[in-house]
Amino acid sequence: MSKIHVIHENDAWVEPLREAFAEFDLPYEEWFLHEGLLDLDSEPPEGVFYNRMSASSHTRGHRYAPEYTAGVLSWLEAHDRRVINNSRALQLEVSKIAQYAALSNFGIRTPRSIAAIGADNIVAAARKLSGSVGSFITKHNRAGKGLGVRLFHNVQALEDYVRGTEFDDSVDGITLVQEYIRAPEPFITRVEFIGGDFLYAVRVDTSLGFELCPADVCQVGDQFCPVGETPAPASPAPRFRIIEDFKHPIIDAYSRFIRANGIGISGIEFITDERGELYTYDVNTNTNYNSAAEEEAGVSGMRAIALYLGSELRKVTRRPALSAIA
Repeated sequence: MSKIHVIHENDAWVEPLREAFAEFDLPYEEWFLHEGLLDLDSEPPEGVFYNRMSASSHTRGHRYAPEYTAGVLSWLEAHDRRVINNSRALQLEVSKIAQYAALSNFGIRTPRSIAAIGADNIVAAARKLSGSVGSFITKHNRAGKGLGVRLFHNVQALEDYVRGTEFDDSVDGITLVQEYIRAPEPFITRVEFIGGDFLYAVRVDTSLGFELCPADVCQVGDQFCPVGETPAPASPAPRFRIIEDFKHPIIDAYSRFIRANGIGISGIEFITDERGELYTYDVNTNTNYNSAAEEEAGVSGMRAIALYLGSELRKVTRRPALSAIA
């Protein structure tokens, strides 16, 4: 029987989706790709395949899950299976460099960034960047959840960090040195898409630090003090709040970008500086939702995903077999 196949490596992030599948009585199976065995001469099962592999899998002990998933997706695509968030989407999920290059093709501005491997080159990148932008941040090329983001106001602070024992290297060895976008208020905006269509935008309070994963499981122990900064007192307002009737020209640009890059479901984050200029800095093809924010707004991202995957499954089920149309 055709079913929805969910490819992932984190049970906690899939639990809300399981509940949505049960609500709509949708047939599904999970492919937990931390380890596995792939017979390349075999044929994949029928159905729809939803890729939820995460760039942060290594933080949960699943170091090679994205690489294995890339192979599985190639196998599925070679057999013409319907894949939501395909091989190209996975490539963007695990590389900020790839994200920024792809976004620029659609006229979408990203922060000025220099990629570097090795302490000497990271310091050289900071020297090159700091002269024109002032403060800067470092981030991992392959990360997720904002992990590894640190703010520096001078090159010496960065050099002390990368040559010290606290340096946290990216799992792929590539560190980005990026201009620091100073927002007039401490928040970023995350825009959610399902089926390439806009779902909603959420305002995220950044006063507690840079780890911005909206999933409920990320809300414990996620306070991170950036280098050289003092964390602000906890705000009584919710950290995640869905923006009612959000409209912005960037939505159309994001939609075109998503559709051209094999992305069916995603969250894209941007920040606006003191001049009102918008910078897009992260594409999350393994997107999650905050239940408290959704409950307040009366929406459900996972229910919307389940309905979308159900509609895609019906399309696949109705598709004529190749032998019937040969």
